[in-house]
Formats: sequence, C-alpha cells, structure tokens
Amino acid sequence: MNSIRNVKRALDHEIKRQIELLERGEFVLQDTRSFNAADGTTFSMRSKEQANDYRYFPEPDLPPVILTDDDIEAFRKLMPELPEVLKARLQNEFGLNEYDAALIVSDKSFSNYFMQLTKHTNNTKAAANWLMGPVKTYLNEHAIEMESMPVTPEKIGQLIQLIDSGKTNFAIASQKIFPEMILSTDKLPRQIAEELNLIQESDESFIEKLIDETLAKYPEKVLEYKAGKKGLTGLFVGEVMKLSKGKADPKITNQLLLKKLDA
Repeated sequence: MNSIRNVKRALDHEIKRQIELLERGEFVLQDTRSFNAADGTTFSMRSKEQANDYRYFPEPDLPPVILTDDDIEAFRKLMPELPEVLKARLQNEFGLNEYDAALIVSDKSFSNYFMQLTKHTNNTKAAANWLMGPVKTYLNEHAIEMESMPVTPEKIGQLIQLIDSGKTNFAIASQKIFPEMILSTDKLPRQIAEELNLIQESDESFIEKLIDETLAKYPEKVLEYKAGKKGLTGLFVGEVMKLSKGKADPKITNQLLLKKLDA
C-alpha cells in the first residue's frame, strides 16, 4: 500500500466484499490479499488455514494475567472520575448546561480547579463563568497552565460572594479587583475592593438622594420618559452611577428609579 488513500480504498472494498459473502451464506476465508490500485479491488495471494500460521499463540515469556471481578472493582475504585461521568455530574448536580460542562471537563486541571472552587461558593454558574471567562483569559494571555494560576479557588469564591452580596458587580470585579488579586496574592478580595474604594453602595436612602438629584437635573427628560420614551432610563442610571462614583448598586438603582418615574 503506497498511500493512505489506497488503504482506505482497500478497506472499503473488503468491507463490501465480506458483507456480500456473508449475506450469501458463504464463509470469509483467512488469506493474505493484495490490492489492485487500478480498479480498487483486492485479490488473494495465499491462504492460511490454521491460527498458528498467523502466530496466534501465547508468548511463552509472557505469562497470562488473570483478573478476578474483585480485582477489576478494586482498580475501578482507584481510578479518577472519567470526563463523561464528571460532565454528567456537573449537569445533574451543579446545574450547568452541556456547553459549560463540556468545556470544564476538557482539561483535567480546569475540572480540578472548578471542583475546588465549588467548595467555596454555591453559585456554580458564576463559578463556571469565572473559570471560562477571566481566569481562562488570563491563562491564555500569559501562556501559562492552570497549575501556575496565582489566584486560588478559595479567593475566586470570595470574589463571587462579594458580587452575590451586592458589594460589587461582575464588571468591576473582573476589570479592577481580579487584576489586583493577581498582583497582590496575599490580599483578600474584599480588602482590595476596600483599598480601591470599590465597595458598592446598597443603602437605599443614599441612592434615592442621588436619584432625586438626577431627576431634578433633567426635568425635560423626565417628561419625555412619562410620554413614553422609556429608553431614557439608561441616561438616569448613568447619571446616578456618575454621582456615586460607580458605587451605587445598579440593581437597586434601577428598582428605585423606575418606582419614582412610574409613580
């Protein structure tokens, strides 16, 4: 056989030939065959009737290995969780979609990091997003493996908790806090957020005051909103965020803003 293409042609021919023999009730003889590249067929060169002709006999220097069911079960228990099994568990137990689960199990170091991360947060979707987003981006940009990741799963878990508790949002966490965590591995996420004055303000009375200032600044826009121009909420929220220097909780801001505008 002088090419991979001819190997495929020969295999295709043999598959078809042997199927036809069996369907006619005939036997497939054991023989050595050659390939005719001109017409894509094979032909017999010599027959081999006995297994010994093919050297199908035990190697005398290699004694047989006999495994009992107990041996097999013991080895199975020593094996790590296989990717397909872990993928199913990530979907069934952690609620991840098939795409996220497949990405995580595609790399053992990623799956190990993720499983450690889930010990420090119950928000498994956020854990997957951080792993496949900011963490993976950092690894790719610096051409390093997960084993060299300077931020531990525990600290990523703490960062997720900051977001879930409304102390910051994903944009600030990923763009400002996370990069500093990489540079200052001895500091906790909240400590960094406080030092950078990034802790989000969720006090409703504080936010309401800023909303009142914003609406008073744009009375004509308020009238336009009430006339049906609902897209102006972005302008109002942006102004509140500006007055709060980015510290106002966007979710609470939106809720309070709509309550006032729709009153």
